[in-house]
Amino acid sequence: MNLLKKCCSCFRKKTEGAPTSTSDPTTDFKGQPRLPTFAVPKRYDIQLKPDLAACKFEGIVSIVVDIVADTRFIVLNAAAQLHINSDSVYFSDPNSNKVFEKPKVGQVQADEILVLEFSETLPKGMGVLTIGFEGVLNEKMKGFYISTYDHNGEKKNMAVTQFEPAYARQCFPCWDEPSFKAKFNITLLDVPSELVTLSNMPVDEEELNGNLKTVYYQESPVMSTYLVAVVIGLFDYIEDHTPDGIKVRVYSQVGKANQGKFALHVALQTLGFYKDYFQMPYSLPKLDMVAIPDFAAGAMENYGLVTYRENDLLFDDHHSAAANKQRVTTVVAHELAHQWFGNLVTMEWWTDLWLKEGFATWMSYMAKDKLFPEWKIWTQFFDHESSEGLRLDGLAESHPIEVEVNHASEIDEIFDTISYKKGASIIQMLKGYVGGPHFQNSLATYIKRHARSNARTNDLWAVLKEECNEPTMDKIMNSWTKQEGYPVLSVKMKNQTLEIKQSRFLYAGSRDRCQWIIPITYCCGDYDSLISLLMEKKSETYEIKDLLSNITDPARSWIKLNVEQIGFFRVKYDDGLAAKLRYAIEQKCLSVTDRLGILDDSFALCMAREMSLTSLLTFMAAYREELEHTVLSNLIKIIDKIERIVADARPKLMNYIKQFFIGLLLHAAANFGWDPKQGESHLDAMSRGDIFTALAVLGHEETINEANSRFNAFLNDRNTPLLHPDIRKAAYVAVMQKVTSSNKAGLESLLKVYRETDISQEKIRILGSLASCPDESVVYEALNFALSSEVRKQDAIFGLAVSKEGREVAWKWLKNNWDKIWTTYGSGILLTRFVGPIVSSFASSEKMKEIGTFLGRTEASKVRTLKQSMEQIYINSKWVQTIRNDKDLAEAVKKLANK
Repeated sequence: MNLLKKCCSCFRKKTEGAPTSTSDPTTDFKGQPRLPTFAVPKRYDIQLKPDLAACKFEGIVSIVVDIVADTRFIVLNAAAQLHINSDSVYFSDPNSNKVFEKPKVGQVQADEILVLEFSETLPKGMGVLTIGFEGVLNEKMKGFYISTYDHNGEKKNMAVTQFEPAYARQCFPCWDEPSFKAKFNITLLDVPSELVTLSNMPVDEEELNGNLKTVYYQESPVMSTYLVAVVIGLFDYIEDHTPDGIKVRVYSQVGKANQGKFALHVALQTLGFYKDYFQMPYSLPKLDMVAIPDFAAGAMENYGLVTYRENDLLFDDHHSAAANKQRVTTVVAHELAHQWFGNLVTMEWWTDLWLKEGFATWMSYMAKDKLFPEWKIWTQFFDHESSEGLRLDGLAESHPIEVEVNHASEIDEIFDTISYKKGASIIQMLKGYVGGPHFQNSLATYIKRHARSNARTNDLWAVLKEECNEPTMDKIMNSWTKQEGYPVLSVKMKNQTLEIKQSRFLYAGSRDRCQWIIPITYCCGDYDSLISLLMEKKSETYEIKDLLSNITDPARSWIKLNVEQIGFFRVKYDDGLAAKLRYAIEQKCLSVTDRLGILDDSFALCMAREMSLTSLLTFMAAYREELEHTVLSNLIKIIDKIERIVADARPKLMNYIKQFFIGLLLHAAANFGWDPKQGESHLDAMSRGDIFTALAVLGHEETINEANSRFNAFLNDRNTPLLHPDIRKAAYVAVMQKVTSSNKAGLESLLKVYRETDISQEKIRILGSLASCPDESVVYEALNFALSSEVRKQDAIFGLAVSKEGREVAWKWLKNNWDKIWTTYGSGILLTRFVGPIVSSFASSEKMKEIGTFLGRTEASKVRTLKQSMEQIYINSKWVQTIRNDKDLAEAVKKLANK
């Protein structure tokens, strides 16, 4: 099919030629999901002249375009915020020296396209399209925007780009789709000479003109527009080189350079590891990593110029916690994985977003395990990634990993748990199925085959088929990527035979006809008897007589499916098998990850009303002596959710529930203590803060009093060893438990610390503590502070950790501030992170109706993540009804509390 016919077919036209002329050149191009392909960009020459004081910019772009079909039209992207100078637009043919001037210029705001209609057909082959434009340096943290910082007591602006997923069009006219890869030559004009100017490539030449400078950058390799980047501001930096000569720098605000040392170390080691793992070196001559004060995402993998939130890049030896060190490592490793998965090999369209985000998430664990094996990072993978993926994918309002994207406005919504965490989890399952060496070789082949081009999911399956000699690879994996949800395996033991049935797991409790091809592992009594198989039917049986014949020890009579939680599914055991697993947990016969997985599955089954709360609480008692970080982390999350749901369902049992939960955690608290121990592990350091934070929220008086005492010492001496960064969050939460509307001394002290520190991690710890107060009026005040000018826009969401007592007042606050929130955050990711935590904790049909009515009057009702929050309310309401009908609960809770 020739390219013209292909293009016209895409646009569903019956004519064979290019669209006919009308008074409106945009008529034939409105409402289309993709740009036409009769003109393809090859190289951009971009000149940008930013004015940081006036918060505006202007520029000229000259684009080398390959005209591949007869057409009088050129269609590309330009956002409504970008003003096009119509008189500046022309197309030149280098072969004939002919210039095509004064085309009709039309813009479609809804589709963010720019349509140019020339008076005659453009010659095929290479030509140059030139367009002048101007725009505003906005405050929305996307496109070309302004971030503010303080320098010597003076507020200053820096200019930053954030083009993913489709915001390059807000800065310059372009083919703003990932498949239109091109080379970029960037020039920054008339920039104040004292400022640092950065782009994807090294500086080629710099010209000084008094107090201003013009900076020319080297030409980039081919890349997608969403990876183009520019940063202009006042920075310090530290630098080092990889063994093969790649210059790596970490840029930060003036005076914070030393806080970049840890990230620099991680980057250098990670680049070397990825080079070996992918069998492909890093492809640019330099890598800059920049801490940006105002930044919507965690970080952005711009080719050669990675931008970060400050708290995700900088690490202070005296004020950062162990959790902060792990977070910095995670984010740096994730973004550098993108330099291969995403930048070098790019998804063809956003439907395959998971190809970069799922892989970058998974590869970050490979890097962390290589750099810090003592962190036992793979034990955390299930808690941080798979568990969260299973949680969201258990909703009817989930979506497939490969989700159709029919308009640029839909892209933001799929930057979610499914693309990142479920994507990473099925990669881990796939690696477990084919084996590590086969998987690594397959990824290296995939990278080499598709380097500097685009790929789809099927391209990855094709490589795996070849390298692993697995002809049904696409059939297996399509069941996981092309349909939403995941299975729960119901397991029964009958006559020494395992009966396994699969069905879709949904918290709402319904079932459908979905079916998966499932890589399953199981073992009986020990981990030496590991069995692997592929379940291809709805139900199957497996005789295990031989495995059971030699087991005489009751502690070894257990059977565990999904060994080490490698598979992305849940398991429901019959009562007999479940009882044996509980005994195995008490006897410490199971691995950390398996103890964690059984706990997580049990909680999910309880929320789905397939296990009673009485049974769940009785099962949780087996974890009284648990000391492993990942299990404790999951246990604490479950405790919080159960406490909130019981407060709605059976409030008279709350004191017993709290007493039981405190008892579950006290063994760990006594083991870790308040102060760091010589030679303790990284995981123990993180557990300490988690345990005491949870005990403070549960109202444990001894914890609250000790934490307040240590906080008072900290107020008198910010360097006191009594309040190590690992326990500061716990102390801040404990302080807020004593704050009331009539005694705000603790709140005022915390705000004083917030205002005095310039360390973003410290500010976030405080923000995340303020609304934990049980006093409703204080919660309202804390939420107002989160939305104030003292809190950076991207950090406000940390202030939404609202106590169960503060839910109603938080909802009232949200309604009262809706217009401000909508204006500030629009319909993007930050809005959904703002609304979801507040509304999804409710548990009544009346509240669901009230929230639905309110959101129904706004554009937010169309946002998938808010639909998911509404579904969560429905699930909670059904769960509450089930708990109210649990006749055994009261007696069981009282017994558990008194043990």
